[in-house]
Amino acid sequence: MTIATMDTVSVEPQDQYNRALVSNVHPSDWVNPEPAPSYNLVVIGAGTAGLVTAAAAAGLGAKVALIEKHLMGGDCLNVGCIPSKALIRSARAAADVRDAHEFGVVNGGRPEVDFAAAMERMRRLRSGISKHDSVSRFQELGVDVFLGEARFSGRSSIEVAGKTLRFKKAVIATGARAAHPPIPGLSEAGFLTNETVFSLTRLSRRLAVIGAGPIGCELAQVFQRFGSRVSLLEARKQILTREDPDAAAIVQQAFLKDGINLVMGCKIREVKKIGEKKVISFEDDCPDLEIDEILVGAGRAPNVDMLNLESVGVEYDLRTGVQVNEKLQTGNPRIYAAGDVCFPYKFTHTADAMARMVIQNALFLGRKKTSDLIIPWCTFTDPEIAHVGMYELDAQQKGIEVITFMQPFSTVDRAIADGEEEGFVKVHVKAGTDRILGATVVARHAGEIITELTLAMNLGAGLGKLSSVIHPYPTQAEAIRKTADSFNRTRLTPFVKKLFAKWLAWTR
Repeated sequence: MTIATMDTVSVEPQDQYNRALVSNVHPSDWVNPEPAPSYNLVVIGAGTAGLVTAAAAAGLGAKVALIEKHLMGGDCLNVGCIPSKALIRSARAAADVRDAHEFGVVNGGRPEVDFAAAMERMRRLRSGISKHDSVSRFQELGVDVFLGEARFSGRSSIEVAGKTLRFKKAVIATGARAAHPPIPGLSEAGFLTNETVFSLTRLSRRLAVIGAGPIGCELAQVFQRFGSRVSLLEARKQILTREDPDAAAIVQQAFLKDGINLVMGCKIREVKKIGEKKVISFEDDCPDLEIDEILVGAGRAPNVDMLNLESVGVEYDLRTGVQVNEKLQTGNPRIYAAGDVCFPYKFTHTADAMARMVIQNALFLGRKKTSDLIIPWCTFTDPEIAHVGMYELDAQQKGIEVITFMQPFSTVDRAIADGEEEGFVKVHVKAGTDRILGATVVARHAGEIITELTLAMNLGAGLGKLSSVIHPYPTQAEAIRKTADSFNRTRLTPFVKKLFAKWLAWTR
């Protein structure tokens, strides 16, 4: 996506929106300030974890330095959440036009997507949002911003662009980058990742997506709806293998409706480039696949190299990242880490939560622990899958007996009216109680609906209590109240019903 030198960074294509983006998050005329004699906190990496840490610490009056070698805003702004969700919205609009006849709206058939216009819209929105993550904004917040590559030069010092920054505490928030599987011929043939796909200006006619995880599934559906002939490749038999199988099955059916070619349970043997085309061959009986472009959506690698961590007592693994305890502290008590560089749940909202934890633990002797976090997440396919807490299998592996309550959206009036009946709310409670252990929602806006269940878990509110929460009618979130009603009905045992009948008879 980018071409970087010692002095400049550019983002392709170099139109007015990408130039505005770069002027905000890595301005070419930026001059690093003279370092303060000492900083309360030095933050390496200006993705979500780093930005939230720096802004919060500066707001509390701490002297803070923030270092970024590439683009402020990190993956989320530049090559992750923001651009992908902008394209997802365009793809949903195309699908809505395609399906408009189901709602009595006459249209001209299959919509034509102006790919260049959709990509330009994405770049325009991204450049506007980039102001929030800009160098100038953080300078105004009182943060000393340094652009350049950071390297620990001592147990309490960091070098960047020829300057030495001394710190009392430091935070490593360097994030992660796209990784690719060691498939013979893949590198030679060439491929896209989330770090390069948003620079496209021309739609590939035939696209293979390797990996049916969240990134692969989201982008596969987007490009299929844009007009590519997409083949989604997964070595296992299910897409989104970490998710509830019932939930993944619904999304898989949606993919088939969209026309995605699902190549499941086939291990790639090699990739060859023959002229302008690329050919993927498999180890099993799966036929060869001829495509024009490959998008790899499998795996992330932590950015731990070049930091000289060995010299300052910070242990790390090239696969799992910086090693931290539950308080996000490394082996060096002065140095903490937050975000994708050290945590298995690589989400923007998780990085935000960890940044807030780091501030309390590093600057205020806090005792916040990652094990206390209740983390929801969402895969933004159509429909979406959102989840929080344990899956049923997780509970079983921990020896916890669970009872599961499920409410299909086919019984929810608003979902019926919306034509969005495929999906459900599924809640796991600890047997003998109404304590919510985990929940999964499959719906077009599942990411919005899951928050109510996450809040209940955070507050210790049981599923039964959600039955008394008044939900506006008609809304799809009413499925949660219906699920809670199902739980409460289990309390009406034959013995309780008998007592209630006697009470009613006595009060006549």
